[in-house]
Amino acid sequence: AGSKLREVFDKINNLLSGKPVQTEGQTVSVTQHPQGLEFVCYKLAEKFVRHGEGEVSFHRDSAFPIAVVLSGIWELHPRVGDIFLAHLHKKCPYSVPFYPVRKEGTSMEEYQRMLGYEVHDSKVEEQDHFLKRMSGMIRLYAAIIQLRWPYGNKQGAHPHGLSYGWRWLAQILNLEPLADVTAMLLLDFLEVCGNALMKQYGIQFWKTMFFIQKSYIPRIEAVTSSGQMGCLSRLKNFVQKCLQAEEIPLPKGILTPSFWRT
Repeated sequence: AGSKLREVFDKINNLLSGKPVQTEGQTVSVTQHPQGLEFVCYKLAEKFVRHGEGEVSFHRDSAFPIAVVLSGIWELHPRVGDIFLAHLHKKCPYSVPFYPVRKEGTSMEEYQRMLGYEVHDSKVEEQDHFLKRMSGMIRLYAAIIQLRWPYGNKQGAHPHGLSYGWRWLAQILNLEPLADVTAMLLLDFLEVCGNALMKQYGIQFWKTMFFIQKSYIPRIEAVTSSGQMGCLSRLKNFVQKCLQAEEIPLPKGILTPSFWRT
């Protein structure tokens, strides 16, 4: 509910503003320790990324309520946004976008960690789980860049708005695609913020969609084996439908004005 989200936002904002906040039966304040504020910014940013790789990867619509709170906090407390990006880029290099290359002397285990895989006791997580986590984080990022906290000051610019999404899309299309990963990233990104990018960039956006269909999807196909076609097929269908309809649908779960009256 919108009212519940406002409560969450106010509590986080009050904590970061140095006001005493009630939690689990006790009162806490960042002023209680010289590094209190820095610690809270760090842990809060880390927690938002964890919501992306956990909550959003299983409940895709949850990207929007989480993103709108972070967007508002980022506006008032830029340090949280900076640290959020650092955590996000480390956990999900594809959010830069960046495909790490294995350098000489780097162990396979270390390289897999650089790619974003979780490695425990030399055991690498399964590909499906890895892709799900990356998907959750990209969806959260794609939601953040288009959302503003509705009760904030609208005078200033969004601290990390759609221009960053446009740049991300251009940069990823300049990279050689990876099997499995690239198709998923593009589909998630376009599903969540394609509509917002379409409204903002118009004809330039449609040129990019046409480029994806004619030039980039064949390049993804060239590196994709028959067992990895699922996500690529969904991307092809999505792009084709959008080009035929000359419209990108609104993402599922987007927060409508009526949501804030709940």
